[in-house]
Amino acid sequence: MADQGRVVIRNASILDPAAGELLPDRVITVEGGDIVDVGDSPGASTGARQIDAGGRVVMPGLIDGHVHVLAYTANLPAAAEQSPYYVAARAGEILRGMLDRGFTTVRDAAGADYGLADAVREGYFVGPTVVFGGKALSQTGGHGDGRPRGREVHDDAYCAPTHCRVVDGVDEVRRAVRDEIRKGAEHIKLMLGGGVASPTDRIDSTQFSVEEIRAAVQEATAANRYVLGHAYTSKAVNRGLAAGVRSIEHGNLIDETSIPLFLEHDAFYVPTLATYSALAEEGPAAGLPAESFAKVFEVLDAGLHALELAHRGGVKIVYGTDLLGDMHYRQLTEFALRAQVQPAADILRSATTTAAELLGLPGRIGTLAPGASADLLVLDGNPLEDIAVLTKPADALRLIMHRGRVHKNTLI
Repeated sequence: MADQGRVVIRNASILDPAAGELLPDRVITVEGGDIVDVGDSPGASTGARQIDAGGRVVMPGLIDGHVHVLAYTANLPAAAEQSPYYVAARAGEILRGMLDRGFTTVRDAAGADYGLADAVREGYFVGPTVVFGGKALSQTGGHGDGRPRGREVHDDAYCAPTHCRVVDGVDEVRRAVRDEIRKGAEHIKLMLGGGVASPTDRIDSTQFSVEEIRAAVQEATAANRYVLGHAYTSKAVNRGLAAGVRSIEHGNLIDETSIPLFLEHDAFYVPTLATYSALAEEGPAAGLPAESFAKVFEVLDAGLHALELAHRGGVKIVYGTDLLGDMHYRQLTEFALRAQVQPAADILRSATTTAAELLGLPGRIGTLAPGASADLLVLDGNPLEDIAVLTKPADALRLIMHRGRVHKNTLI
């Protein structure tokens, strides 16, 4: 995908998420898809396209650390039976919507593969950069095993648009991790406990043996990758953290025992509050089966308490949404939900600099500095003063740039 040459953005008030402050009267110079200069005056700008930000706030593009771009329906087992071509077409629309909302990078937490990531990178799909992990790993009967109780055989055909593969035992786990990495996975996901969308497991269960978890961590670490773990309870979370899992997803039911382990292991926490409020209101209409809908309320009300524990404890927290089906449009509601607990500056860091650190891309995304990818937003309003600015993209989001290409521009 070709960039748009040299672009100079003048009159910019740059939002620095790391410092939590605005830097007024800056000029940003973009070339070759990257930011090449940020200063008080433009560098060599002959022939450059000029964009006047008009003193508005310019901030890094947003990062969503937990998405499922293949999840066009909340009925994930049913989606696995669909044609992969149809699922890819639906994923293309989901990706475009994410970029329209200001997300320039997303971490897919199960399902997307190298083909989809390449399609975005090469411009066949319009959307954010996709950092993918391939298929998540589940034990038999675990959160990623979508079989109804009466089906004995699990279809593990890799081309099927499933989100998971089922593996049991240390040897199978090692082989599967190596295979996902062979296919280009930038992280490995393990189902460490039960979940909402799976038909046969309990949310309070623990899944995979400690030996299996350690084997996955060893293989990922050997390839300079990391493991993220789906878990709700402190029992499941703590087992994963102690075994070296770097990122815990959801964690709605954690208690105080988990906080020291996050800090000891320098691990990240990715709550996904948006999906539970969405599922409670829209789940059945979006295709969520009745047995899964009943589980939503086991974790719905606990999410804010878990977030508050992690925030007060100094845990590194990353923005994530985990939305399914027709509920992807609620991706920005996570900002408002977290604002009940966290200050705006901390929430912004979770969707920029802290997320970039988790993805292994500090200095490359989540920041506006020379050498960073030219992923940026121009806003009417300052989200440091009112985080709700980010929840109104149709009104406040005036320009979206992704890798140096202007996706949206309503500046006069």
